[in-house]
Amino acid sequence: METKVRTPHEVFFMPQRLLVPLFQRPYVWTRENQWTMLWDDIRRHANLRHSGMRSSPHFLGAVVLQNQSASVGNLPYWTIIDGQQRLTTMQLLLDAAHQALTLVGSETLARQVEDLIRNPEHFCRTAEDRFKVWPTNRDRAAFNEVMAATLPVAYSRLSHQDSRMTQAHQFFSDEMTDWLSGEDSESRAEALTQVLLNGLQLVVIQLEADEDSQEIFETLNARGTPLTAADLIKNFVFQRLDLPANESEAAYEKYWKLFETAFWEKEVGAGRNAMARSSLFLNQWLIAQTAEPIGVREVFSRFKYFTTHDSNAPMGDLLPTIHRAALDYQSWTEAARIKDGALDRLALFVYRIGALDSEATKPLLIWLRDPALETVAPAVEERFLTHLESWLVRRSLLRLSAQSYSDLIALLLQELKDRPRQEAAIVTERILREQTSGNLYWPADEEVQTWLATAPIYRRLRRGRLRMVLEAIEDHFRGYDSDRPSYAGQRIARDHHAIEHILPQYWQTHWPVEDLAARLRRDNHVHVLGNLTLLTRGLNSKVSNGPWLGENGKMAHLAQHDVMLMNNNVRISGADGWDEQKIDTRTTEMTRAILEIWPTPPGHTGAHSGAATQPTSYIGLDALISEGLLKVGQTLTGRGRFSDVQATVLPDGSLQVGDRIYESPSGAGRAVRKRSTNGWTFWEVDAGNGIRLDDLRGQYSVQFGVEVDNDDEQDTSPPA
Repeated sequence: METKVRTPHEVFFMPQRLLVPLFQRPYVWTRENQWTMLWDDIRRHANLRHSGMRSSPHFLGAVVLQNQSASVGNLPYWTIIDGQQRLTTMQLLLDAAHQALTLVGSETLARQVEDLIRNPEHFCRTAEDRFKVWPTNRDRAAFNEVMAATLPVAYSRLSHQDSRMTQAHQFFSDEMTDWLSGEDSESRAEALTQVLLNGLQLVVIQLEADEDSQEIFETLNARGTPLTAADLIKNFVFQRLDLPANESEAAYEKYWKLFETAFWEKEVGAGRNAMARSSLFLNQWLIAQTAEPIGVREVFSRFKYFTTHDSNAPMGDLLPTIHRAALDYQSWTEAARIKDGALDRLALFVYRIGALDSEATKPLLIWLRDPALETVAPAVEERFLTHLESWLVRRSLLRLSAQSYSDLIALLLQELKDRPRQEAAIVTERILREQTSGNLYWPADEEVQTWLATAPIYRRLRRGRLRMVLEAIEDHFRGYDSDRPSYAGQRIARDHHAIEHILPQYWQTHWPVEDLAARLRRDNHVHVLGNLTLLTRGLNSKVSNGPWLGENGKMAHLAQHDVMLMNNNVRISGADGWDEQKIDTRTTEMTRAILEIWPTPPGHTGAHSGAATQPTSYIGLDALISEGLLKVGQTLTGRGRFSDVQATVLPDGSLQVGDRIYESPSGAGRAVRKRSTNGWTFWEVDAGNGIRLDDLRGQYSVQFGVEVDNDDEQDTSPPA
């Protein structure tokens, strides 16, 4: 291994090919995070040189290159082990400088820069040989197009105009052309060229062909834009395959390329974290293989150990195994996102645990559908999923902690692996019934009934979770999840309907009662289960808060927006009015449905030792509105560079940004920032004084003595 500090001229001048391995991630640098800062540094040094002042070289970071014993044509061949983002960006930057210098008439300097980009023709056997850096196959078409384009480059006419490669080239070209157009352009061109050729420095680590590059790759990966667990695993897998280039590329195309599609690159929630779905899947796949609780930060190191020491299968066999599991995973994930029509049992389970924001049980699904193992009988799979779903939903309804779930899933996998697969439901039932810890037990019917009888469930559950429960109740009334025929033609549309209070949240004007005791009783019934329903679309606030009976009453308007059996029952029982007694009766009916949808085994008592960790109320914007801390129609503004983005507070506590509506502040914030966002600190109520939504929530918490439930603080659901 040889380590030297080199300038771009020293790195790129000699005829050579620097190839990015096909299994490395694509080009990810952006204007916001890297290009602007790089150009600012170059411009600062160019200004110093232009003014006659000396400047020390600017350090760009380190790159790792590995020599290959074979050559590409007549050219020396190096593999870029680490630093492909820097080297690719430098080539785009230098080619953009070649264009900018040419456009201002500095052709001699432009040719000096061109020597660092293109190999001489007499070294080139193929068209690809002309470029000194050749990116991973996913980026090659865009790179080749913009680098080979006729000057001046017509960016808007390029077929890859939306590629980051093209955008980077255009950004640097525009910035340099603008800077070179200032006074004394000839002197400016000389200063810029000197900075680009000799005023920048890279630490270049050169490895011989027989040296192990993986350790250095892992050590240096945290610089720049951090690699994901999937990136690290991909590099490790293809290093271990040790195939010739053509066979390695074929394996990549067949088994790994799918992980670099939009589905797998999307960030999804994993507890309090958000990570690429590919990394989360590999975490869950590894848990399914090892039956161990593995944290998201441990995925790569545990994968390395598993494949090196625990697995008897060579990497060439493991890769197709992972690929088959990923295809299955994607199929039930995408099926669960279909909003209308029937779902098979597994897809319905995936939809429901998605509404619960729970990824913990996914390793069990990977184990359940492992194509390398015996197929589990449909009836066994049905009971297996019903047990798991009942345990998850009942605990979610009671707002019980999920912090110990990973340990239980690992225990369950250990037991399942030791028993015949056709006993999956029996083993799962036994393990769940045996849990006595307050943080893991399976709540019995009596506890659920007692809790739901009076719990302000609308305030206790996030909207997505509550909607899923109400959907399940409606499907139950329609005859699904039972042996009865369906009373309607199809299941209710999922993740679509508005949650409506029958007795309105603002009942005082049209639903008056006589004394304080009656007012308190009415207040205590507003948010309970029996007062909630689903509508195809929400009623406007005037109707929603209006009287119950009459031609223009709320009951009449419910009928106009109604395709629900649950609402038919409301209209029948509420024909002469709607009050607390009818809410209690309906709560009992809906609770009975919940216990039938998500049953426990006969005789299950749900006994547990120790106190269960139970988060307190979920405080949404509707709670702040009801106490006058926030007003309907009030405008919120984003923080920092998003101060020009506005959100409008709607009557149900949702936020409207542009023409889209979001249920939570964090959902709206994520849509704006395109990444996981704490909306309570992102949205400001009074930008002038820096007052945020979180400040109002704090006031509510103090006023009512309620500890804030932070479920919404890091909303990791996909942006709308």
